Amino acid sequence: MTQDQTTELYKKLGLIARDLRILALKMITEAKSGHPGGSLSAADIMTALFFHTMSHDPKNPLWENRDRFVLSKGHGCPILYAAMAKAGYFPEEEIYTLRKINSRLQGHPDHVRFPFVETSSGSLGQGLSIAQGMALGARLNHKKYKIYCLLGDGEIQEGQIWETAMSAPKFQLDNLIAIIDANKGQIDGHTRNIMDLAPLKKKWEAFNWDVQEINGHELHEILAALDKAQLEHKRPHMIIANTIKGKGVSFMEDNIEWHGIAPTPEQRDKAIRELNDEVFKD
Repeated sequence: MTQDQTTELYKKLGLIARDLRILALKMITEAKSGHPGGSLSAADIMTALFFHTMSHDPKNPLWENRDRFVLSKGHGCPILYAAMAKAGYFPEEEIYTLRKINSRLQGHPDHVRFPFVETSSGSLGQGLSIAQGMALGARLNHKKYKIYCLLGDGEIQEGQIWETAMSAPKFQLDNLIAIIDANKGQIDGHTRNIMDLAPLKKKWEAFNWDVQEINGHELHEILAALDKAQLEHKRPHMIIANTIKGKGVSFMEDNIEWHGIAPTPEQRDKAIRELNDEVFKD
């Protein structure tokens, strides 16, 4: 890829990430409930996965050989729904049914109502185990697809996470790529004050994972880390993506209050103006 092509790619992905943040804010405002902080922090990661790295087909969403994506931090589903709508899995206007009765887009991913998500999730700590099961299944069926799992850094305080941390290396699951959206916040406060897991990189390395630590808002770092994870053999992969809760909106950034409340229409409009100004300023 030439320098011009690379620059164009990052510009394109940056605009998509902006659009995903705006869609997430719109649907949470319409629902009058939801989780903006952790949705905005994961927007760049989701953009890299759904619009560059993962092999998937919105026109054939249950394609047997698709890469799988497990949103373990299920409360961050607005950014997943935004990515899926933008990619063409369902009409964009459906985002406004978030959290409404009989909607496919519930407040946590619901595989029964909406089978295009790989699993129901949101009971924190379980997604990595589910992803490990998918990775084992792929191996048993001689399939080459990858399983990507997005975790929250508050979520990984759950004990079940560390059972998978032990078992995935035992089974040499190099088709399992986990990403921690390390935005340093959870519902009760900053993670360092609730249950500090530092040094996080050393912990996962001690469990024999292939570990990378990156800036989760720099697209070139995200893409490079995902590319590198394709090369490692015989070990599962962990990408610790350092992010900012509420990224892109000044009054939400690193503000725990925005973990799980919806903006007013006025706050939504202010946030959207900020996101557009950031993208289009030169």
